[in-house]
Amino acid sequence: MKNLFYAARPILSDMLSTLIFAALFSLTNNIYLSTGVAVALGIGQVLYEKLRGKPVPGMQWASLGLVTVLGGATLLTGDPRFVMIKPTIVYLTIGAAMMQRDWMDRYIPPVAKTLLPTSLIIAWGYIWAGLMFVTAAANLFIAVTMDHKAWVMFIGVFPLASKLCLFAAHYLTFRYVAIRNRRTELAGGVQTTEVQPA
Repeated sequence: MKNLFYAARPILSDMLSTLIFAALFSLTNNIYLSTGVAVALGIGQVLYEKLRGKPVPGMQWASLGLVTVLGGATLLTGDPRFVMIKPTIVYLTIGAAMMQRDWMDRYIPPVAKTLLPTSLIIAWGYIWAGLMFVTAAANLFIAVTMDHKAWVMFIGVFPLASKLCLFAAHYLTFRYVAIRNRRTELAGGVQTTEVQPA
């Protein structure tokens, strides 16, 4: 669980400028202020990594590019939808990365791998990818067809709530299967011991 939350940190970092844009736009209804702060934050995040002497991850560069290009389009047109579609691109990228069969391997402790079928781990990886694609599609639909208040409500609630619910289902499923398989393994060991001649 700790590793999964650790892995979620870059996603939250990449989405930070969008979340700040959503919060400011909701509070002030000022598209120029909200966009300007979001773009400045995106640039600030990259500069912070550079000043620390750390390499800037590719996703961070992509996020900066998106917030700058889409933010610039928003400032030129006065249409917040350009920034509102950024999460769609981010979630599509993450979903595509999660389509790799073994992406979950690094998040599963070695002892759990001995108790969980590989097919179950792979299936849950695809389920997570599916959630990313659904979130991307829902965000695009809301950004294009509804007003910014509906989008702010969506982006502030659905992505986090859906991930928490899926994480709970994922964790409980893995736990149930691992415990069941461990009990079966122990029961098999006891039976083997009992049938051996004295």
